[in-house]
Amino acid sequence: MTSIDVRDLTKEYGARRAVDGLTFSVPPGRVTGFLGPNGAGKSTTMRLVLGLDRPTSGTATIGGRPYGALHTPLRHVGALLDAGAAHGSRTARDHLRILAASNRIPVRRVDAVLAETGLAGVAGRRVRTFSLGMRQRLGIAAALLGEPEVVLLDEPANGLDPEGIVWIRTLLRRLAAQGRAVLVSSHLMNETAAFADHLVVLGRGRLLADTPVKDFIHARVRPDVRVRTTEPGALGDLLTRHGYDASRAADGTWTVRHARVDELGPLLAEANIPVLELAAQEATLEQAYLDLTASEAEFTALSQEA
Repeated sequence: MTSIDVRDLTKEYGARRAVDGLTFSVPPGRVTGFLGPNGAGKSTTMRLVLGLDRPTSGTATIGGRPYGALHTPLRHVGALLDAGAAHGSRTARDHLRILAASNRIPVRRVDAVLAETGLAGVAGRRVRTFSLGMRQRLGIAAALLGEPEVVLLDEPANGLDPEGIVWIRTLLRRLAAQGRAVLVSSHLMNETAAFADHLVVLGRGRLLADTPVKDFIHARVRPDVRVRTTEPGALGDLLTRHGYDASRAADGTWTVRHARVDELGPLLAEANIPVLELAAQEATLEQAYLDLTASEAEFTALSQEA
């Protein structure tokens, strides 16, 4: 099966290094989330993989070959980088027919991907009448047209309604289950956690992380534990004696930071403190991502106190 392989990839624009010695792989059979702050180099990297820019040094290959060496490339690689790429005066069906003809793709695939992306009912409408979400679906239809083994999508959920977001999540998982290599750039942390198996995280053009999603979260953020009891005072004393960082809410509930349920449960039992609730507040991808990239953002806003 086909993979994306990036090796020592560097791209400079004058004095600015947009991509800096980047090395990672996107193997078949999994969805790889591609994350990083604005200006981190994600879009530049995807353009280099697709042959839209030339690297200053290093390589980006698909199945061991550069994109430019692929014949009928849409049959090998499907990509969505710009939802506005389709000509506004063409209908959705005509846009896809042109792509199919130029890449020797059977015309029957046009109606198949229109149905798959929910556009069959508007196939005869001109693209300029489409909403952003409909344009996104058309871009995804174009990416799937050649039944490629590799799929690259840049912010595919942009402009989609809640139903569309659920649809794209299901689609990505299905593509990976079919053995395709899937690389998805996104700013939506919750959605990335829902569809991605693996993460590649960039900061200022450099590789910050290349790891499974769960490992990334657990390595950077420990969960909190929520505790309710009929004896909140005794619980507070116990947590203080054992050095836990904890705070009590107005309703008497305690939040114990950087703790685990299997640590606190035996402790509470030994102290004979009755427990009404003992629950982990799991760490999120967003927390782990912000922890890693806090110093890597090109543009940050100053916080202001009211």
